[in-house]
Amino acid sequence: MRIISYCIILIFLNPVLGSSQPSDLGNWYLLFGNKKLNDKINWHHEVQYRNYNIAGDLEQLLLRTGLGYDLGDNANLLQGYGFIRSENYINDEDKAVVNEHRLYQQFIAKQTVGKLRMQHRYRFEQRFVEGDFRLRFRYFLGLGYPLWKATESDQEFYLSAYNEIFLDPDGNAFDRNRTYGGLGYKLNNRLRFELGYMNQFLNGLSRDQLNVVTFFNW
Repeated sequence: MRIISYCIILIFLNPVLGSSQPSDLGNWYLLFGNKKLNDKINWHHEVQYRNYNIAGDLEQLLLRTGLGYDLGDNANLLQGYGFIRSENYINDEDKAVVNEHRLYQQFIAKQTVGKLRMQHRYRFEQRFVEGDFRLRFRYFLGLGYPLWKATESDQEFYLSAYNEIFLDPDGNAFDRNRTYGGLGYKLNNRLRFELGYMNQFLNGLSRDQLNVVTFFNW
């Protein structure tokens, strides 16, 4: 419940913390959804609202969807599409808008070692950026560790962490890297929340982000 309360506080602080210039600390609001269409096929969908500050100064809006197929209990293959609108600062006041359409294929494998939950995600992207075609590979390693679990329900508090590396086969091989750590709360098998901190390393520069994340299954 503390995580939910913190999210509400951030929303109400928007008019106070919003600004017209990029800040040193940004924030991402992320919503991930998954719908089981049958025993094998799932529909993935997500919205990511990324800000240069806490809220109100848009850095990027990302809409992503896809159809996945379960290869087993712990493996999924997915074909997807994403639309990304980026608003990049060209000076302290002005922005340039860049629109991107993206096709991607990904494979996810999950495993458990003791109480530690692990997820490996391999993603290949075909990116159409304002008439320019680009390719990119991504590898994501996610970790989850339970802190407390209710005995009579599915409620749980857990630690969450991940590292994701981006590789560009056409240019500089190392495109970027993201490292994240946070606290999660699982309400039930359909809904969970996370609040965390992420550092993104890009083009020799490092930037910090707060992450407010919601996952839901329906």
